[in-house]
Amino acid sequence: MHQPLRLALATATAVALTGGLLTFTAATASAADSVRVKQADFNGDGIGDIATSAATASVGGQKNAGQIVALYGSVTGISSAKRSTISQNTPGVPGTAEAGDEFGADLVYADFNGDGYDDLAVSSPNEKLGTDVNAGSLAILLGSRSGLTGKSIDVPDPAPSSHDFWGKNLAAGDFDGDGKADLAVGSSSNVVYVYKGGFSNAGTPGGRYTIKPPIQSGTDDFPYGPLHLTAGDVNGDGRTDLIVDGYETRTSRGWNTNYWIPGSANGLTVAGAKTLKTGVVTGIGDINGDGYGDIVSGASWDATAGDGATIPDSATGGKVNITYGSASGPASTTGVTQNTGNVPGSSEKGDGFGWDLDLGDVNGDGYQDLVVSSPNEDLGANTNTGSVTVLYGSASGLNTSSGMQGIAQSTPGVPGDDEKSDLFGADVKLDDVNGDGRADLLVGSYENGGDGAVTYLPSDGSKITATGSRALSASAVGVSTTGTPQFGALFAD
Repeated sequence: MHQPLRLALATATAVALTGGLLTFTAATASAADSVRVKQADFNGDGIGDIATSAATASVGGQKNAGQIVALYGSVTGISSAKRSTISQNTPGVPGTAEAGDEFGADLVYADFNGDGYDDLAVSSPNEKLGTDVNAGSLAILLGSRSGLTGKSIDVPDPAPSSHDFWGKNLAAGDFDGDGKADLAVGSSSNVVYVYKGGFSNAGTPGGRYTIKPPIQSGTDDFPYGPLHLTAGDVNGDGRTDLIVDGYETRTSRGWNTNYWIPGSANGLTVAGAKTLKTGVVTGIGDINGDGYGDIVSGASWDATAGDGATIPDSATGGKVNITYGSASGPASTTGVTQNTGNVPGSSEKGDGFGWDLDLGDVNGDGYQDLVVSSPNEDLGANTNTGSVTVLYGSASGLNTSSGMQGIAQSTPGVPGDDEKSDLFGADVKLDDVNGDGRADLLVGSYENGGDGAVTYLPSDGSKITATGSRALSASAVGVSTTGTPQFGALFAD
C-alpha cells in the first residue's frame, strides 16, 4: 500500500485510504515470512544474507529502471565489500532496464529450485510489454556458491489481459506441506496465483492454481488487489498459511481488512479464511514460544484503527495489532501503540508507528522479538526524522513493560544524525547476518534526499547494540544516485 516515493511518506497513507491514486514508483514494505523466520542464504555459507532494492534507481540513464542489492553476511555482518548489485541489464536477467520498470518493487526469497541455495523472486510491476503499459514482469534470480549472479528464471504473467501490475505482491512458503517452496503472486486483481512445488532451472513450476480472497480488484488507474502478502504457519500444522492485506468488497471504496488463508494438503484454501484486524503490512513470528505463528499487522495511520473504515484525518501515532496463533488459527488480539505500557516515545499525529515491522530472535531466548518503525517521527526540530522500536517476546507475549529499545540516528554510536526527512525506519529487518545465532537489525532510510542507506546494528547477545554498527550508502553498493533511488526502502521477506 505504501506510496513508493517515500519522500511523500507523511501523506501516502491518507491518499490510499481516501480513495486516491495508488502508484508504484517504489516498493511496498516488507515483513517476516514464517513462524520459523528463516533467513536468506544466497551463497550457501550458512550465514544469513540480506536482499534490498533501489526500485527507483536510474540504470544506464533510464530513470526508475530499478536495481536490487544482495548483501552477504559474514562474521562481521554485512558491508558494501561483499555484495551483488543487479539490474535488468545484468547478463542473464530477463528484459532490459527501461524507464519506469521499477525492478525490485517487491522481493521474496526461498530455495525455489531445490539446489540448497536460496533464490530471490524480483518483480517489476510497471514493466511495459508491447502495448500493455503496466503489464508487469517477474523473475527469479538463482542463488549459487557465488550468490546471486544474474542467472534467472522468467515467470511470465499467465493472464495478462485480466489484470495489470503482475508481481506487485509476493510471498513464499510451503502452502501444501510437501517440502517444496511455493510462490504466491499478486497483481491489480483480487486473484492470487500460486506456483507450487518449486521451479526447474528451465522455469517450469510443479503446478499452479489460484485463490480469490474477498478483496477489491482494481483498474489501470486504481490498482487494488492485495496490499501485501505474508506467509507463515499460524496454526502449527506444518503448512504455511497466507495473510492477505487488502480492501473489502462490501463498499465501492472498501475498508482495509486482512484475511488469514490457511494452508492444507491441497494448498491454500479460501474456504477456511478468517477476518483479522486492520493493517497494511504484516509479519508472522512466534512471540510467545508456543509453536504457533503470531500475526502482527501495522496500522500506521491511526492508533484507534479497528475493523472498520478509518479516516486518516483522525490519525494519531499508529498502532500494531498482534493476533496470537493457535491450533485453530488466529486467536486473541491485542494492540500496541507508543502509549502502551513503557513503549518508548508517545503517540503523536503522523508518527507512522507500524509503517513497517519484522520479527526475529535478538537475544536467543526462543521467543521472537518485534521491531516496529516510525519513519515520520519528529525528533527535536527535525521533522520526519524517523525512529525504530524493538520489543521483546516472552512466554506471556510481547513485553511492553521493560527491556524495549528506542533507536534513532541520535542514539549514541548509531551512524548518522537526526535530519529532516531521513525517514529512518522506511523499512526494517531482523536477521542473523553475522552467524552468531542472534537476529541483527537492519534499518532502511531515505538518507541524503532519497538516495537511501542501510544501517546495520548487531545483536550483542541480549539486545541490539550500536557497537560494530555501520551504514551503507547507495553509492557504496553501486547504486546510481541520479534521481531518487531509494536504496534500502525494501528488504526481501
